[in-house]
Amino acid sequence: MEETYKDRTSLMKGAKDIAKEVKRQAVKKVNKAVDKAQDGYTQRSYNRFQDEEDDDDYYVQGGNYGVEANDDEGSSEATEGHDEDDEIYEGEYQGIPNIGQGKDGMVALGQPIRDEYKDRHELESERKADEEELAQQYELIIQECGHGRFQWALFFVLGMALMADGVEVFVVGFVLPSAETDMCIPNSGSGWLGDIVYLGMMVGAFFWGGLADKVGRRQSLLICMSVNGFFAFLSSFVQGYGFFLFCRLFSGFGIGGAVPTVFSYFSEVLAREKRGEHLSWLCMFWMIGGIYASAMAWAIIPHYGWSFSMGSAYQFHSWRVFVIVCALPCVSSVVALTFMPESPRFLLEVGKHDEAWMILKQIHDTNMRARGQPEKVFTVNRIKTPKQIDELIEIESDTGTWYRRCIVRIRTELYGIWLTFMRCFNYPVKDNTIKLTAVWFTLSFGYYGLSVWFPDVIKHLQSDEYASRVKHFRNEEVSHFVFNFTLENQIHSNGEYINDRFIMMKFKSVTFEDSLFKNCVFEDITSLNTYFRNCTFVNTTFYNTDLEQYKFVDSELINCTFFHIRTGCQISFDDDYSAYWIYFVNFLGTLAVLPGNIVSALLMDRIGRLTMLGGSMVLSGISCFFLWFGTSESMMIGMLCLYNGLTISAWNSLDVITVELYPTDRRATGFGFLNALCKAAAVLGNLIFGSLVGITKAIPILLASTVLVCGGLVGLRLPDTRTQVLM
Repeated sequence: MEETYKDRTSLMKGAKDIAKEVKRQAVKKVNKAVDKAQDGYTQRSYNRFQDEEDDDDYYVQGGNYGVEANDDEGSSEATEGHDEDDEIYEGEYQGIPNIGQGKDGMVALGQPIRDEYKDRHELESERKADEEELAQQYELIIQECGHGRFQWALFFVLGMALMADGVEVFVVGFVLPSAETDMCIPNSGSGWLGDIVYLGMMVGAFFWGGLADKVGRRQSLLICMSVNGFFAFLSSFVQGYGFFLFCRLFSGFGIGGAVPTVFSYFSEVLAREKRGEHLSWLCMFWMIGGIYASAMAWAIIPHYGWSFSMGSAYQFHSWRVFVIVCALPCVSSVVALTFMPESPRFLLEVGKHDEAWMILKQIHDTNMRARGQPEKVFTVNRIKTPKQIDELIEIESDTGTWYRRCIVRIRTELYGIWLTFMRCFNYPVKDNTIKLTAVWFTLSFGYYGLSVWFPDVIKHLQSDEYASRVKHFRNEEVSHFVFNFTLENQIHSNGEYINDRFIMMKFKSVTFEDSLFKNCVFEDITSLNTYFRNCTFVNTTFYNTDLEQYKFVDSELINCTFFHIRTGCQISFDDDYSAYWIYFVNFLGTLAVLPGNIVSALLMDRIGRLTMLGGSMVLSGISCFFLWFGTSESMMIGMLCLYNGLTISAWNSLDVITVELYPTDRRATGFGFLNALCKAAAVLGNLIFGSLVGITKAIPILLASTVLVCGGLVGLRLPDTRTQVLM
């Protein structure tokens, strides 16, 4: 009996499974028929606004699109009585079309399978199909919205954020010499300031780019720019070098999210035929940021009189004023961003149909009013939203306290960012990610490496020229003489100074060797690169000088007295024009990219992104060989301008290609990863090329040329995105 009972149970169970599978297959066929019918409806709906003529059938009446108005009705159904089944759609009063209107047919034909009964692979396949349909539909919607006042307003707002990124890169190089002197930074720690900012930008690019795909482009950009502005402003007031590094680290962390978020944001409100050109114009703001930083440094930093002190503990010099001024573009972008909406493409991606529809209508109405056509109606009725796949998150039971909830939220967001990043290496974007990685790394390594090498070589040439003009004085015997003038670039050997007075003097790059000072007075002395080597001081008085002990190298002081010695590092020499020269060189190098920006913007959509990327990188690599002939400052400056002008087209085309190759759900994440890789390559290039200054020209030239040419050839293997919609 038991065996018979078991056989019957197995038979019944098998029959139930077969019936369940038959029912499942039948419902899938019904769903396919429903989807096919809906696709036909969507296609018919959007064929009408491909034509340029306006039809009276699309006139809006009471917020319902594509439905003829009923003249007999005196009031809307939204204000009349209704039963429980006839619920008011929450967006009806705002004129938002009900996305659920098209679902009645599905109920009539058959009940669809609920998402919880589908496996993840099936859900992802449905989402992918929805995203492809949305990409085509969204392109038509943006074309209907037109290109006008809204895009130009967003262009300038995002341009300020990109300008702040350019300023941040240049601030480090301009502030470094003055900050080192003001904070008495030893040579062993002087290189940390430049590297720490790039480290912050590297981490920030990855984090904020990933966050932009989770919480939105506008919100992520607002937070990252606020972080940058706060810590940049704070760094201008701190006194300790460690705290200053901390502030610049977080300032770089904040600004690191600007580039990936800005380009992702702006590309999603541009039509296909406008995208390449206007993204290239947007790149000009990075150049404007460099020009702004150079001009402000030129005008502010050398004016050492623009300073004040609060006792001996707090010094506020001109370079700190420069840091505050450089934070203004960031503050401006934060204020302007509060008036801009979120990217509608992102909102559709996360299923927020109503918010996206309202923003698209705002874009359309803004542009039509600017054109003088306020009567033109936004004819979009329904927008496809991809299927939302819920992520199961395990929340601990002990998350009652606020800080535990914060920890869980942060951990969840970071894990989501990591998962989105890993999807950048999935089919079909895996090959594109690998190729883009190679192009970004080679271009960054060659560009930033030579950008550091050029100024260092110029300074090395200046130093050699300055050393060649040094004056030597030997066996001097001076007594009862008053020195009250400036001594510069001199070496005094085997001298004797008896009963002399050194009053109100400036010593710049002066060295005294094997000399005797007897019964002398040093009063109100300011010195820079001045040392007394193997000298003897007898009965000598030092009053209000900055001649500290480390400036007396192997010297003997007999019965000497010191009064009011100025300790620490002193920023002085108002007549030092070398700072003007450094800022002027950077100003010229930044201004040289203007022709390249204009050419790339005008030709981006004509000759294509790949041609411009590969051609610019190859030409930049070839131009490196002209450095063999750079034997003077003027020739090196000319080579710097030529190199910057050629590489800017590669940067612009690479930015455009990157945003077009990634789908919306991982566009900012992929861009952020590549931008973080760019900063890592920049640090590596700075270390390698900086160590070769004054040693050899062959290695930097061959290294930069090789990586640029190889990167350009890899870039030519990328797919052409000029005719593709934004996926």
